[in-house]
Amino acid sequence: MYKVHPLADVQTKDIGDNTTVWQFCVILGSASIGKNCNINCNVFIENDVKIGDNVTIKSGVQIWDGVYIEDNVFVGPNVTFTNDLIPRSKSYPIEFSKTIIEKGASIGANATIVAGNNIGSYAMIGAGSVVTKSVLPYHLFYGNPAKHKGYITEEGIILDLNLRDADGNVYVFFKDKLSLKENLI
Repeated sequence: MYKVHPLADVQTKDIGDNTTVWQFCVILGSASIGKNCNINCNVFIENDVKIGDNVTIKSGVQIWDGVYIEDNVFVGPNVTFTNDLIPRSKSYPIEFSKTIIEKGASIGANATIVAGNNIGSYAMIGAGSVVTKSVLPYHLFYGNPAKHKGYITEEGIILDLNLRDADGNVYVFFKDKLSLKENLI
């Protein structure tokens, strides 16, 4: 069973157990939302949207057709997604650009994700960033335009561009994951 605030307009029935939708949200009829999600107030979710399990979407976010969000993703307040690279009033593309936010990724407040760019697993986008190209897994991007500034582990440890944490520990990519080098020896 999921919970919907009485002041929300939720047209889809495709919502997983233990998900909460707060007041002033609008969710269109073909959207799919997983279990144990938290959809904060003032969120708009269009039709061709898929949201995985354990996703947090903070206030003021609009998720347009073609945006797919995998499990365990954090979307900060007022994050902006786009889905049309050449928008014109009353003129619609045959198909909207697709954007995938992969499992475990985090997007900081007020970031803009330009259509057609994917955010890799466990990547982090800094607050206020403008993402104009796809971001690889475990990469830390921020700025306008967002640029590669370091790495981040699944546990949220920020690494510099040389894969070192603040204490000087060295990490390596092993089997497509970031791991502490000393744990692999």
